[in-house]
Amino acid sequence: MARTRETPSIRRRTLLLGSTAAGALGAAAAAGCSRVPSGDALARLRSARTVRLGIAGEVPYGYVDNQGEFTGEAPELARVIFKRLGIDQVQPVATDFASLIPGLNSQQFDVVSAGMYINQERCEQVVFADPEYQMLDSFIVRKGNPKNLHTYEDVVKAKAKFATGTGYAEIDYAVAAGYPEKDIVILQDQVAGLNAVESGRVDVFAGTALTTREVVKKSRKAEATEPFAAVVDGKKKIDGGGFAFRPTDTELRDAFNVEIHKMKKSGELFRILRKFGFTENEMTTLTAKELCR
Repeated sequence: MARTRETPSIRRRTLLLGSTAAGALGAAAAAGCSRVPSGDALARLRSARTVRLGIAGEVPYGYVDNQGEFTGEAPELARVIFKRLGIDQVQPVATDFASLIPGLNSQQFDVVSAGMYINQERCEQVVFADPEYQMLDSFIVRKGNPKNLHTYEDVVKAKAKFATGTGYAEIDYAVAAGYPEKDIVILQDQVAGLNAVESGRVDVFAGTALTTREVVKKSRKAEATEPFAAVVDGKKKIDGGGFAFRPTDTELRDAFNVEIHKMKKSGELFRILRKFGFTENEMTTLTAKELCR
């Protein structure tokens, strides 16, 4: 079976540019008029008093809620840190997930604030702050896990009908375990994944441990498996998400890192992330340097 693509009304990693995002674009124009040299990003942003954050509409990382409010673990964290860096206003710029790095490097926004996984390919294009969280994978399966699926290797052995989300890292993890890429069912997000499992259209949906455990809470037909690390080239894969900056903006990234490490040490970081469903097990001492290798 060819890879199935369901066309949702609003894609998982896409947001329509509404009034909030339009305000961000206005801020972009204002920032572009600054007389501060473009090479000194921190000074430029302090002068503009506004930082533009690239988001991709993904719960719980960075999104606009039902009340039209800009929220998520990364934007909430950004508000705190940039205020401490002397930048009072944060403005969202909504875009497709695949456009985040190109948009950052073309100066459509100043920072990617989307809980983006840090990996070698992305590290060749941007510089990352140290991650604010680490994450394992988990499956959504039918109650009782009848096919006994706990790893990608289990999915391959059982010849289970496997699904995951658009642009998810889990696509690569399944392929690394030997699952044919052409047979992967691509769905909008974890909600669509839950619906597909409950209806029997697929046997398993793979996502992050955070998103799977949250989405099955009210389900009577499905459950989330215990978190696990995917194995790629014989090594366990633990992902970490962080803020991305343009390669020329290392001073801004370094200033951001100073603040995030203070928040890790004091416990403030966890207090912010906890309300978005993160647990203490998802706090991390990993560094961007380690994840970029």
